[in-house]
Amino acid sequence: MTRHTVAPKGQGGRGAFHRIADAVRAAAPGDVVVIAPGTWTEAVVLDRAVVLTAEHGRGSVVLAAPPGHLPALTVDGTDCALHGVTVWGADDAAAAIAVSPGAGLVMEDCAVEGGRVQARGPEDDESGTTALILRRCRLERARLAGLHLAGAVRARAEDISVTGVDGTGVVLSGTARLDAARLRLDRTTGSGVRLRGSARLRLADSTLTGTGRAGLLLEEAAEATAGELRIESPGAAGVHVTGTARAELSDCRIRGASASGVVVQDNGVLKASGCAVADAGANGLLVTGAAQARLADCRIDRSAFSAVHLSGTATGRLTDCLVRDGAEHGVHAAGEARLELADCGIRNVAMTGVAVAEQAVATVTGCRIDEVAKGIDVASTAASRVEHTTVTATKETGVQVATGGTAVLTGLRVTGAGAAGIVVDKGAEATLNGGLVEDCAGSGVVVWTGARSTVVDLRIDRPAKNGVFLAEGAAGTFTSLEVSGSGFPALHVGTGADPVFRHCRIRDCANTLGTDEGAAPELHDCTADGAPLTFGGPSAAPAAPATPGGPTAPPDGTRPAAADDDQDEPEESLEDLLGELNALVGLDRVKHDVGSLVKLMQTVRRREEAGLPAPPLSRHLIFAGNPGTGKTTVARLYGRLLKALGLLRKGHLVEVDRTALVGEYVGHTGPKTTAAFNRALGGVLFIDEAYTLAPVGAGNDFGTEAIGTLVKLMEDHRDDVVVIAAGYPGDMDRFVGSNVGLSSRFGRTLLFEDYGADELVSIVEYQAAEHRYELTSTARAELTRLFELLPRGEGFGNGRSARQMFQEMTERQAQRVAELDDPTADELMALEAQDLPQPAAHG
Repeated sequence: MTRHTVAPKGQGGRGAFHRIADAVRAAAPGDVVVIAPGTWTEAVVLDRAVVLTAEHGRGSVVLAAPPGHLPALTVDGTDCALHGVTVWGADDAAAAIAVSPGAGLVMEDCAVEGGRVQARGPEDDESGTTALILRRCRLERARLAGLHLAGAVRARAEDISVTGVDGTGVVLSGTARLDAARLRLDRTTGSGVRLRGSARLRLADSTLTGTGRAGLLLEEAAEATAGELRIESPGAAGVHVTGTARAELSDCRIRGASASGVVVQDNGVLKASGCAVADAGANGLLVTGAAQARLADCRIDRSAFSAVHLSGTATGRLTDCLVRDGAEHGVHAAGEARLELADCGIRNVAMTGVAVAEQAVATVTGCRIDEVAKGIDVASTAASRVEHTTVTATKETGVQVATGGTAVLTGLRVTGAGAAGIVVDKGAEATLNGGLVEDCAGSGVVVWTGARSTVVDLRIDRPAKNGVFLAEGAAGTFTSLEVSGSGFPALHVGTGADPVFRHCRIRDCANTLGTDEGAAPELHDCTADGAPLTFGGPSAAPAAPATPGGPTAPPDGTRPAAADDDQDEPEESLEDLLGELNALVGLDRVKHDVGSLVKLMQTVRRREEAGLPAPPLSRHLIFAGNPGTGKTTVARLYGRLLKALGLLRKGHLVEVDRTALVGEYVGHTGPKTTAAFNRALGGVLFIDEAYTLAPVGAGNDFGTEAIGTLVKLMEDHRDDVVVIAAGYPGDMDRFVGSNVGLSSRFGRTLLFEDYGADELVSIVEYQAAEHRYELTSTARAELTRLFELLPRGEGFGNGRSARQMFQEMTERQAQRVAELDDPTADELMALEAQDLPQPAAHG
């Protein structure tokens, strides 16, 4: 091995070369070319097996391509090495270093700036391969790609960084293979790593940060295996798998994706274990087409849309996974998707824990669902199964088999539902095998009109209403049912319903059986507190009036189809409604503005009745104010006022926010917004926090599509709906300005000012009177002082803070009175100064 020296003229001694290219031409295979410090402007071709090394180590030598010469370094037909050299390309969009088919290059302690590293291999492996090894290298300021491997390339990268690429950081295509460890990639305008063709990637202990598009993108038949990968703040999905590509992830973390955390579509396949997805701007996991996803021991937190969404014919299996704090559903399966959940937890999502729609099928086994709006909702006609699963502390129904849905529920436990425990909706079918429903705020089991249920070995404890409520025309068989401690009749059977009860046991219920006229239950070997229970016998309770304990409308909140929407609603007078408005605490400016609107609309109405043209008038309003200032209350009154004026058919209020209007994927927002709008026809659509539809820097945010849909619907139904958009004063101008159609339709803003201390005290006194409490004069004075001291920061809730204050006072009073031996009625009603919480509790 011979060493050749390259140095400036006058340096390096006798025999030194003054150009790198000259030293390479003079070298034999295996020789080493040692380069003195400095910047060498030339384009070098390595066509023999040599080593180029910087004499003084990393960063001391710069090889700069002359203008118009591409690339700076070319490896052609041989295996070479480069040590400690910085390479400057002549064009950011071209290759600074190019390795031709069949050649090989080892780069150590090098940097490449202003162009990419490019290795091309033969089209197939049988024709040979190209080899590339990078260790401790830095690639910066390229366009299109930082590292591009195409064809039959075999590459290994260790401890390299790729930064500031105006395009994709790393591209693999054809049959390229890359094993990378400790890759640090950040600030790309395109994807971080992109695989095409049948490329293969193994990635370990790496970080992809701030990519303009997907963090890791797999297309066509590519495959990737990644372990201990961190993807931070990608501009699209964290991981995106399309075509027939396959990805296998272990111990990976994806956080802050602008779109979905992980997307699997077409026929793509994803396997993930020990991974976490957090703060996704859409779904945590989106699986569409015929794709497949299998997750084990994974966690999905704080998704802006449903944490997991499956559609098309996709299949998804989640085992021992945890979903928390989502803005919509925990897991949502639609289309003909197939979903399996085993030993998973879903907690604190704003909508349904598990929602199954259209023709999707779900199998839910051994899961726990806590603190969600609704536990499980099966609306699919394809039979779903829920086994040995616990649903606790739902705000609404624990489990619902929706209209047309079919489900088998085995070993289900529903605890503390905010409404009914289990609802079988109109036309649905459900089979319940074993299980427990306890402490629900509605009936234990509701079987609605035309629905059918088969129930075996179910226990229902302490429902606030009926144990089992069967609506008109419902049917089913109930075997070995146990009901205890119901607040209404244990069993209620509606007109035309003909259920069969066998071996049922009722204990400790105020009433046992309530029936409507025309009910036809069959009772076989049933007892109430040990005594035989018979239909019409002495043990049966009288028929309960008007569906006792059961819902007055179907579980979805709509009326039966045959009912007249206005049949049971008494007409309200304009004077009474204005009196109700004026009785509200504070809001003097709002009351004046609403009163002026009412007078204006009265005039409009009279002109119309007289056959005169009505003046131009927009009834849509902006309500600008902080939380708890009465915006929803006034909106509800506004709708009733317009109904009393004859300007709205119903005057009801439908309250929505961004989650009710904005879809989870392309094509979802328009129908979702339209459905919410249609529910408000004849009344008022109240959009809370409307400014979230036009976020700062919205770009392609689906909220802009929702706004466009709203504008068109407002025009199409301008005489049959009123839209009120509400939010913080400083943000509503941005909302109105986000679409020219909004500014022309929202011509008036009502400002809701914060409540003063005296007004907050009045709210507390109103709450007290409603619940038969009275504030002493001392307590009132101290409460006024406390409200004056109360900080008015982000946590201040105006009227909500006053209601919370009243609740705390009653709790403290209860503790105080409990210590009295024989409190009088006055003592039970009095709220004293000592019942006030300390100021620090509200600081």
